[in-house]
Amino acid sequence: MVPPEREVTQLLLKWRAGDSDAAEELMPLVYDELRRLAHHHLWHERADHTFHTTDLVHEAFINLVGHDQAPWQNRAHFFAVAARVMRHILIDYARQRKRAKRGGGSPHLSLDRAVVFSEDRVEELLSLDQALTQLETVDARLCRVVECRYFGGLTIEETAEVLDISPATVKRDWLMAKAWLRRSLSDER
Repeated sequence: MVPPEREVTQLLLKWRAGDSDAAEELMPLVYDELRRLAHHHLWHERADHTFHTTDLVHEAFINLVGHDQAPWQNRAHFFAVAARVMRHILIDYARQRKRAKRGGGSPHLSLDRAVVFSEDRVEELLSLDQALTQLETVDARLCRVVECRYFGGLTIEETAEVLDISPATVKRDWLMAKAWLRRSLSDER
């Protein structure tokens, strides 16, 4: 029997080669992990929040399936991309909520609270996204480390595998990215 991680990688490679049936076979194998990622994004939310874990998983998978012949390298790479897709879905949702609310000043933003996504924190999430966009122009790898670690919930080792760098580099980049974001977010305030 093929180990689940290897089976996922094999299906991703088939999908990359153009086998559309591979995406259907893949969903049951990655669903629980996608739910874990989505839950990680939404775990601070109040119970009556309108965006639920299942919604985020399904929307992310639809976006991922929409990338025909995506350059999946392996299972870890797939989940890193899934984490980024979930981040963008939540940012789009926050922008829609902001447009609906129209206005208000920007409150103080703490990096540790930034991903807590609620009606009261739409501005904070948008500020974090803006800071990450700026960080990406300064150092794209630092931005990828934040996406993998903070948004994707990947371990240092998984992040190292996805980004093809050493775990020690991930640790250094993680510390540097957090410091950069804290400074950027406090300057914005």
